[in-house]
Amino acid sequence: MKLKLSALALLLASANLYAQTEVRLAVHKSFSLPPSVIAQFEKANDAKVSVIKAGSGNEMLNKLILSKANPIADAVYGLDNANIGKAKAAGILAASQPKSAPVTASLPDALAVDYAYVTINYDKKWFEQKKLPLPQTLQDLTKPEYKNLLVTPSPATSSPGLSFLLANIGGMGEEGAFKWWAQMRQNGVKVAKGWSEAYYTDFTQNGGAYPLVVSYATSPAAEVHYSKGKYSTPPTGNLFLKGGTFRQVEGAAVLKGAKQPELAAKLVSWLQSGNVQKALPAEMWVYPAVKNTPLPKIFEFAQTPKHSDSPNRADINTKQKQWVSRWGKTVLR
Repeated sequence: MKLKLSALALLLASANLYAQTEVRLAVHKSFSLPPSVIAQFEKANDAKVSVIKAGSGNEMLNKLILSKANPIADAVYGLDNANIGKAKAAGILAASQPKSAPVTASLPDALAVDYAYVTINYDKKWFEQKKLPLPQTLQDLTKPEYKNLLVTPSPATSSPGLSFLLANIGGMGEEGAFKWWAQMRQNGVKVAKGWSEAYYTDFTQNGGAYPLVVSYATSPAAEVHYSKGKYSTPPTGNLFLKGGTFRQVEGAAVLKGAKQPELAAKLVSWLQSGNVQKALPAEMWVYPAVKNTPLPKIFEFAQTPKHSDSPNRADINTKQKQWVSRWGKTVLR
């Protein structure tokens, strides 16, 4: 019996000696990669990747800031060009980040992983049945015939919601944007907490009451993909209106105080690897940031706008909190 116990103890000690090292990746709730792709990193690095879903983009950032004394992760994916400045100012990013691969969209203080266009989607069938012309400007949405038609995620809690607000300010100027929001409040705009609620609960395409939703330019392609043959062309379209389209760039970074900084750096670099970049489009409906990454055929239904709007980076970093607060007082009061 003693011999058996000794052998068991030796076996357990050996298992612990060669146990995989855990590396933790904080992500927003829309993060998705095939398990087989993640397994490739784990095998190559003898590691276990623990994916920590921390809510929407801004919720995730707030959690990382609140826990920076004892970080909940070693690396983060999902910071974007709207909140990366806040992340840096809060001191949650490691001073040194891995070298980036050649990219078509860049992000300061992080490695760009993907980009997408936040814009307004519309339900084609709804507008055809109502015989209502599509709005040609954001100002059209303040007219009586477009009352109670738009749902948007909140910029206080949602990355696409914040991106849309930034596009408004970039395209119409600060005063023009908040005047427009005041008019939209009177014209029945609905505010959802996050993108998922706005798109899958409130949008008429999914059984809701609002035929216009702040979403992504790739959403029509996703509708065809997930319809499993029901649609050969998208049932939804994009409204690329002046002041209503924002180019959102998402990235990854090593967190300050990471328990596994070297492995975290490898994980961040891996998100720019060919296998990950090829998987991103049909998993998260974004464009891969690394140059020369091929797109799946379904992306023929993903329109690319000719123009997008944004305030300058310095203003985003210094005025964002003020803008979100003013938005809340204007729209939610």
